[in-house]
This record gives sequence, C-alpha cells and structure tokens, in this order.
Amino acid sequence: MITGELKSKIDRVWDAFWSGGISNPLEVIEQITYLLFIKRLDEMETRELAKAERFPNAPVTLRFRLDQQELRWSNFKGRDPETMYKIVTHQVFPYLQTLGSDGSTYSHHMRDARFTIPSAALLGRVVDMLDNIPMEDRDTKGDLYEYMLSKIATAGHNGQFRTSRQIIQLMVAMMAPTPSDEVCDPACGTAGFLVEAGEYVRRTHPNALLDAKQREHFHESMFHGFDFDGTMLRIGSMNMLLHGVDSPDIRYRDSLAENVSGESEKYSLILANPPFAGSLDYESTSKDLQRIVKTKKTELLFLALFLRLLKPGGRAAVIVPDGVLFGSSKAHKELRRMLVEDQKLDGVVKLPSGTFKPYSGVSTAILLFTKTNSGGTDNVWFYEVTADGWSLDDKRTPLLPAEKLGPVSGVALTEDEHAKNNLPDALARWFRRDSDELQRARTEQSFCVSKADIVEQGYDLSLNRYKKVVHEEVEHRSPLDILADLERVESEIQQGMSDLKAMLG
Repeated sequence: MITGELKSKIDRVWDAFWSGGISNPLEVIEQITYLLFIKRLDEMETRELAKAERFPNAPVTLRFRLDQQELRWSNFKGRDPETMYKIVTHQVFPYLQTLGSDGSTYSHHMRDARFTIPSAALLGRVVDMLDNIPMEDRDTKGDLYEYMLSKIATAGHNGQFRTSRQIIQLMVAMMAPTPSDEVCDPACGTAGFLVEAGEYVRRTHPNALLDAKQREHFHESMFHGFDFDGTMLRIGSMNMLLHGVDSPDIRYRDSLAENVSGESEKYSLILANPPFAGSLDYESTSKDLQRIVKTKKTELLFLALFLRLLKPGGRAAVIVPDGVLFGSSKAHKELRRMLVEDQKLDGVVKLPSGTFKPYSGVSTAILLFTKTNSGGTDNVWFYEVTADGWSLDDKRTPLLPAEKLGPVSGVALTEDEHAKNNLPDALARWFRRDSDELQRARTEQSFCVSKADIVEQGYDLSLNRYKKVVHEEVEHRSPLDILADLERVESEIQQGMSDLKAMLG
C-alpha cells in the first residue's frame, strides 16, 4: 500500500495537470503511462548493457543507438526543464512511434503515442515524481498505478471503464484462479480483472512462478484482454506491466462485432464487467454470436460471447444489469434457459444499486457459472449484498478502516461492521454453497434455490422472486376481549370523574 506522502505527491501532480489545461483524467493517466514506458525502456537498456558486460558472447537487445543516448530517461531527467521538454517533444515521442517491431504488447500500443503535456514546468514535476518512486518494487509501482486509475472514477469522467476494486477482488476470489488457468476479459478496459487474477495467483501459489515453464505461461499466455479503445489498451498494458506481467495478450478487438470462431473454447476463466450500451446494429454483430442468441442487446450478446469463448469445464464470474435476470423477451429467456439447462449456473450475487456510482446508478448482479455443455445445475446459490464497505452515494467513501474493507478482511467483522461490508461473508458462504448453505431459509441474506423451482418460475433469476420477507408477529385478539378492555377503561374513567367531583365538593 502506498504511503500518504506518495499519494499527496500524486495529487499535486494531478492538480498541476488540471491547472495546466488537461482536465480529462484518462489523458492525464495516458501521459503518465507514456513516461513510465520511457522509464522502463531505459531500465531495460541498463540491464542489457550490464548483461553484455558480464557475458560478452550472450545475445543482447539494445534499443538506443549511440546517437540516441540523450533519449534515455537517465540522461534527460537531469536536464533543465526547457531542454528536457524539447528532447521529449521532438525526439523521444517520435522515437516511441517507431517501436513495435519487437512484438511486445507495450511497444505495439505505444506507436500511437501523442505528447500533450502543455509546459516544461509540468513535465519537470512529473519526471521528478516518477523518478523518486521506488519502481523496482512491484507492489509499490502497482499500487501507484491503481491509485492513479482510481481517480478516473472519483473524477466521474469515463468511469464506465472502472469497476470498484473490492468487487473485482470478490469475483476473483470466488473464482480462485490457478497457475494453469487461461484468463480472459473480452472488455478489459484498464485490465483490473486481469491484474487482480495475477495478484491472486502470486498470493495463493507463491511457488508456482519458481518453475520455468509455469513462469513463462504466467508472463506470456495466461492473461488475455480485448478492447476497442486505444487509450484503454495502452493503460491496461501498462497496468499489467507495473504489476509484474511481462507480456500479456492485450489487443484491439470489437468483441461483439468480430467473428469469434477462432477464439471459441479457448479460455478456462472469464472475468468481466462489459459495457452495456443498449443495442447494436444487427448487421454489425458477429454471426457466431447471433447463432447462439438472436438479439441486438449488448448484455445478452456478451453472455453469448462468454459461453462461446469458454472451454468445457471453464468458469465465469461476470457482471450483468438486473434486466438480464428477469427480462421477458425471447432472447432473455433463452439465454437463462441455456445457463440453467445446458450449462451449470452456480450462483447469482445481487449488488446494491449504488455500486457503480457516481457515474451510474444501474442495478447489477454477478452471474457465476461453469460451461459444461451437458447441464449440471442442481441448486443455484443467491446472495444479496446490501453493503460493500463504501457509501452508496456519489461520494463512495469508505465506511470502515482499510484493514476491514474488501472480501478478505484481515480481522473478523462484528455484526455492525458486517452491515457495512458484506463481502467477506459473501465469499465465505460461496465456498459453502454445496453444504450448510443448502439448509438456509429463504428469509436469510443467502440461500439456495433448486433447479426445479427456477424452471417453474420460467427461469427467472432475480433474487426477489425467491426471497421470503419476514413479517412481524401481530397479536390477534377476539372482539369480546377488546370490548371487555374498553368497558374496563370506561369504568375507570367514570370512577376518576366521580372522585374528582367528590374532591371539588
């Protein structure tokens, strides 16, 4: 976790961008991303030169010619701001645009780099800040970038690219990625799901990366993310890099428009919160997906895509708008039928309507399922999250100390704390869904519903369809008892009046 001092430095630089005329938070992060990439190129060059010195016959990859040495971070960072600004503007960025031939994800996405920092003074401040951060520490640089990305949401601009970190952590922990998984997010944005999946594997399988073959898989073939926004691809790629994944598969793709037959049954785990923009033009939609479900609705097309991309035995945790759970159209019903009858629907987690504020108040849920192509749904586990640790208004401020936030709290939560953060309870109960959760009453926060009941309800998956409300016990009394009470009260009033008259003489 980054320190308050480092956060305040980032905040000051952020304010400088805004006062300098760059008000789009995505553009701020994009410019910082370019500089981080330039810094990384210099670090790679230093490593290669050291390798050449120690092993003269070893193959090395040098990226800067002798006449390009002033383009290196370590050389231009010490120049005066005006000179630095000229070097970065007229030499470094044109150089970035020539990269991409080495096949790396980062070089490919940096080819379209545009330098928009408006002044030498601001560039000098940003370079100083980045140079003073201990970038050799993977946790520090990863947390640094996460903190900057969180500003997309707090700025309320382009926040659709940002899923709350605690929700991402919950979904990843529920799916429990393993070192052998191939993880895909077909609408990856800033790559939050892929980053957290990588961090989860590092935490829970600490020895996995000691094996050379396993390490190669982790860095080169485990993580796959698609997006059709170039800025998102650059930011997502850098996010993965700063979290220690050397060469993830982050690439341009309009997941709903392109033919996906070449990618079918390729991934063992899908984690996603795709955009739900309403409807697409029928003609522009992938024919592969239309064969699964005929619809223009993006949320249904993405579900069809997930089913297409998963290997048999693959699993998914994906966010959907509530309408997917109870929509009455033929396409809605057919997709839910497929999940229940043809695949294995494992769970539905209802999220509070403020989860995606300040930029959206839409009600959503997490669908958790396994692709089997042969059914397997016996009971579906439902959980109603009423609090995720943060206020559900536009400010989304934390309600508990940092160590009690997220799905894996460092300490046990009291009943009052649980009322502010349901996520640890949701995660614990998810892993008991095939045991004692089966016995829970439908008046509880979580419970299981049999497949037969879901079929009887026309495959409706909304939690409120099955949840029973606890009614307070009301005492019912006979009319004669009530009349007797009224007579007694009347008698007492009359006696009181007689006593009062006697007193008054």
